[in-house]
Amino acid sequence: MIEKMTRYDFILLSGYKDDFISELKSLGVMDITRSSKPVDEHSRELLRQLDEIKAEIRQIESGKDSKLASLKERGTQLEKEMEYAGHWGVFDKEKIAALDVPVNFYSIPEKKFDPAWPEEYVLVETDRSKGKVWFVVFNSPDFPVKPLPAPGQSAEELEHLLEENASLTELYIKELEDKKSIIPSLNAKAEAIKAELNDYLASMAGEYAAEDALVVFEGFAPSADNERLQIAFDRLPCIWTSTDATLEDNPPIKLKNNKFVSMFETLTDMYGRPDYNEFDPTPFISIFFLLFFAMCMGDAGYGLLLIIGGLLLRKVESMKNLAPLVTTLGVGTFVVGFVMHTFFGVDISALPWIPGWLKAVMITGNIAGFDAQMVLALLIGIVHLSLAMIVKTVYATRNRGFLGSLGVWGWTLLIVGGVIVGALAIFKFLPAAIAKWLIIGLGIISALGIFLFNDIHRNPLKNIGAGLWETYNTVTGLLGDVLSYLRLYALGLAGGMLGKAFNDIAAMTLGDGSFGFGWLFFAIILVIGHALNLAMCCLGAFVHPLRLNFLEFFKNAGYDGKGRTYQPMK
Repeated sequence: MIEKMTRYDFILLSGYKDDFISELKSLGVMDITRSSKPVDEHSRELLRQLDEIKAEIRQIESGKDSKLASLKERGTQLEKEMEYAGHWGVFDKEKIAALDVPVNFYSIPEKKFDPAWPEEYVLVETDRSKGKVWFVVFNSPDFPVKPLPAPGQSAEELEHLLEENASLTELYIKELEDKKSIIPSLNAKAEAIKAELNDYLASMAGEYAAEDALVVFEGFAPSADNERLQIAFDRLPCIWTSTDATLEDNPPIKLKNNKFVSMFETLTDMYGRPDYNEFDPTPFISIFFLLFFAMCMGDAGYGLLLIIGGLLLRKVESMKNLAPLVTTLGVGTFVVGFVMHTFFGVDISALPWIPGWLKAVMITGNIAGFDAQMVLALLIGIVHLSLAMIVKTVYATRNRGFLGSLGVWGWTLLIVGGVIVGALAIFKFLPAAIAKWLIIGLGIISALGIFLFNDIHRNPLKNIGAGLWETYNTVTGLLGDVLSYLRLYALGLAGGMLGKAFNDIAAMTLGDGSFGFGWLFFAIILVIGHALNLAMCCLGAFVHPLRLNFLEFFKNAGYDGKGRTYQPMK
């Protein structure tokens, strides 16, 4: 949920500005409205330092470095030159030059080499390899083949240079590896500069008045801290006022969720925090992203590996914050994987030793001629989109009033109401005749909201035109939105089939099953195959559920996500 904020305005003497900022920092909850960009040379310098440190961290973590790339490129070039020079054998450039006769180097295919040439010219063959003849011709300007460039150095000299370059490369790689140990200190330095930049921008955010004798600050803090802050502000040499923040104030957004939901705030921030009058999508993301991820993975064995991976990440300082999320996704994948009856590509619903109570929760067979898991994916999509429309209606009513949101109510009644009535009729909870009249009634009421009262302050003819255009967009878009959820079924099915394929390939290496190298190849194929499949499944299971939440759900829920993050001075 979005925590309520209070707006504070302060007026103080300019000379007290620095002490005032220090007092606010000690309170730890005040977000001073500040520029999001550098405002002078000092702030630009801080930002430059911050960017340099971040670039250095990325460089160390990726192992990419311009000097390392140059050393590797130099090594590749030396290898090519050494291979080229090696065809000419051992030679001394100075002695060749002392002969004072033209010396040309040649290489041609063996088929084109004329055996009579050694009789006609002063020719020395130096190598035959890869279907070519390498040779040198002395003092023969009329030789009928175009010469090659002379090698710059002998193979022995180039080999020495190559060894020297390899040594330098190895030392530099070790130096880069050693640098990884300083990443925590670089992160700490970056955080310190970021804090200094934020504080500086906050201190420069004040507006001066009375010939710069006074300075005015605006800030926001959670309303839950009002009592504590008001007592503290009364002790400061300033005039202050407070009021409940409104959307027009553009207050910073602080999310307040329980431990489970807060793990998914990272995903919300990837799209953007809500505006002050919007809803916090994190609770919805926490449920549906977890479910969608698990369905796309679709394998209980992979879920078990994710759980282990999440527990191991707790020991990695830079990844510790993501460890609970990875573990949670692993638990969800493990549970849903059993429901989808797949364990490392094995269909466990077909195993005779699986207890009946466990098989009872597995989704198998067909529904109306379609795979049950495919139907389930579509039903989940319908529920997800219906929930989005309900959320949109609730917040549209809260922000614009009931009369101002009649158009939204019309679509929600038509679609969500139709889904509910249809479901009740299908499962025989509602007689068909009653369901028919309910659908007709919903259609008539919805049409009034969609076509006549979508904007009660506008000309009815304009409302009809706007309603027709919205109907076109909704009808054409809604079917595509629902079908998008088929990816939950398709990705889970693809991952399971690929896992089964690796199992079958590995089984082929066993032959008659007797002990031997077949078991070694069996293990290697299983480990490598399932590792590749796990990596691909994780990628798909992250991207596609994110898309279903960011595109299908947010679009139908009317989510904007342009709020700014709460950044208190500390």
